[in-house]
Amino acid sequence: MPARPDISDNLTHFTSGATLAGAYERLGSIVAERRLVGSGEKIRGGWPCICFTEAPLTSLSTGLVNPKAYSRYSPFGVIFDKSWIFQAGGRPVIYQPDAEFEGLPEDIRWRHMRYEPGIVDFTWEREWRVRRDQLQFDPSIAAIVVPNHEWAARLVEDHEGQQNLIVLEYAQVIDGNLAEQYREGFPWRIFVLGEEAG
Repeated sequence: MPARPDISDNLTHFTSGATLAGAYERLGSIVAERRLVGSGEKIRGGWPCICFTEAPLTSLSTGLVNPKAYSRYSPFGVIFDKSWIFQAGGRPVIYQPDAEFEGLPEDIRWRHMRYEPGIVDFTWEREWRVRRDQLQFDPSIAAIVVPNHEWAARLVEDHEGQQNLIVLEYAQVIDGNLAEQYREGFPWRIFVLGEEAG
């Protein structure tokens, strides 16, 4: 398949948050739990889904935002290979008027996204969905997206701080050198917005 600069081979789930600090904290919870949780709140029919964008990171230097349209996303997220999400049941949404919703077969209505030119247009999100209550993942499947290299460094530093506490706790009951054996390296790949995701 020829390379297309407007579409990525990856899909990114961006977190929400009222502030950068809140969004970063939300990302931390997602990564610690190693799962994304579905919601049907903004999906007609209420099916629980997990949402992604196929927009390439090179075009998202400030995150999944559109100054002309409401955006609830932060510049933090989790990125997956598109083929893995496809295998997990993910599909692109179907942009169409609400009047066409009932015309969809019932088993794919969860993919409906309202589109009314000049009235409602979220096509800039390039949305994909997985119809699930939750989606488990690990560092072999996913990577982390941050807005810049400073946040990437903070992510690693926070991990190291947590590991220091774990080692300190073990050192209370076993030899310090043995306690160090419980230290885990940072397992995630990190991608920075505006840069290519490999």
